Amino acid sequence: MASILQSSVGLLRSRLSRRIVAWVFLSIITIEGIIFVPAFFRRRRENLRELEVVSSEVLFNIKNNAMDGMSPAMLLDEVAQSLKPDSVIRGLGLYKADGTVVEIMGEAPEITWAQVAQQGTVVRQVNQAGDRYDVAWPSHFFQDDYILMVRHDATGVNREMVQYALAIAGLVIIISAFVTFVTILVLERILIVPILHLRDDLMAAGAAVGRDEQPQFHSAACHRGDELGEVVQAFQDMYGRVWQEIRDRKLAQAALQEEKQKSEKLLLNILPMSIADQLKVETGAIASRFDEATILFADIVDFTGLAAQVSPSELVQLLNDIFSAFDCIADRLGLEKIKTIGDAYMVVGGLPTPRADHAEAILAMAVEMLQVTKTFQRGDGNAFQLRIGINTGPVVAGVIGIKKFSYDLWGDAVNIASRMESHGVVDRIHISATTYAHLKDRHQFEDRGCIHIKGRGEMHTYLYQEPDDAFTLPWGQTPHPQMTDV
Repeated sequence: MASILQSSVGLLRSRLSRRIVAWVFLSIITIEGIIFVPAFFRRRRENLRELEVVSSEVLFNIKNNAMDGMSPAMLLDEVAQSLKPDSVIRGLGLYKADGTVVEIMGEAPEITWAQVAQQGTVVRQVNQAGDRYDVAWPSHFFQDDYILMVRHDATGVNREMVQYALAIAGLVIIISAFVTFVTILVLERILIVPILHLRDDLMAAGAAVGRDEQPQFHSAACHRGDELGEVVQAFQDMYGRVWQEIRDRKLAQAALQEEKQKSEKLLLNILPMSIADQLKVETGAIASRFDEATILFADIVDFTGLAAQVSPSELVQLLNDIFSAFDCIADRLGLEKIKTIGDAYMVVGGLPTPRADHAEAILAMAVEMLQVTKTFQRGDGNAFQLRIGINTGPVVAGVIGIKKFSYDLWGDAVNIASRMESHGVVDRIHISATTYAHLKDRHQFEDRGCIHIKGRGEMHTYLYQEPDDAFTLPWGQTPHPQMTDV
């Protein structure tokens, strides 16, 4: 019993339980009230009628004595003598049929002659305070000679009705409490507890979705064939579908993110990061002018002859190894590779992000390229050789077209750099006069004098003269990559 009470009290902590209990209790109280109120007034009316037993005896006496010819005064005296000291009659009023007062004894009734004459029947009336009950008999009870009015003391009736009301109210409360208690015990098993479990399962489902896991639902143990069982099953089915949809979406998002990263990586292998970002938000051609940049062209000597001696796959693999080593140097020195054309390699310094030491960085790369190339051997055992040309000047850089686009350079400075390479010396770094002006204070060069450049005429050029000690970058880095022989 104690456990049942404890369970019920704990159940009332639920807002839904409290509402159900309140509505059940109030409904029973209302129904009992609807039944009790008419019964109360009917019981009160019956009790008041019982008071008329005494006044009916008075009526009988007066009626008999009036028939014997007694005067009105004698009639009332006779009545007064017959009343007991504790009689409920508090007053009498005797009127003639025309309304003339014959005599009034004790408390005067509040019923008027006009009321009796108008209705022509027995008139009953309770005063406003409810402690007096008046009854009037019309004249036809006295051979149309008199009207009798009697005032009764209704205090005892009121006291009895209060006790009756309290007894009924207590009984109603006991019945309501019992029915409510039984109702809540029944609802606990068939409705409230399953709903609370379903609520907890909903909260657990919300938390589990974020953690990408399948929770253990309390309602899963509920096997019911009613509507609540259908709701529980629908919830579990819905959660299963939602969980699977979220899981599939996360997998799709992960795959999409992976593909996006691959695309980003591929795009950054084609374009500089700043240009790639700009291309994502802009349409059409992208171009910028740079007042000063340094361009390097490098070409592998006699690579065409080598192509006739090895298989295509070996040729491509060898070229890929050499150019990959060049790419590593460019990345480390912060230079921008532009493109490869056959066995030619093009790189630029000073764009797309301008830098003041673009000529120094390009020269450092040229030196490293010569050193790295010597680590690769041809089929006859000899090392590969390069021709390198460098020029400095204004250029226009950008991306044009809508298919197979690439970041490219245009301008006379590019053409001159290409001519420096084609008119260069094997395994030497051939630079123009503009590049020489940027580097002459820090490095030694061999004055080549004026030479005839195809399409340009006579130009003063220089060859880099490598010192005995290793080449050192302005910021103190030694450009010697760790490479292995091929």
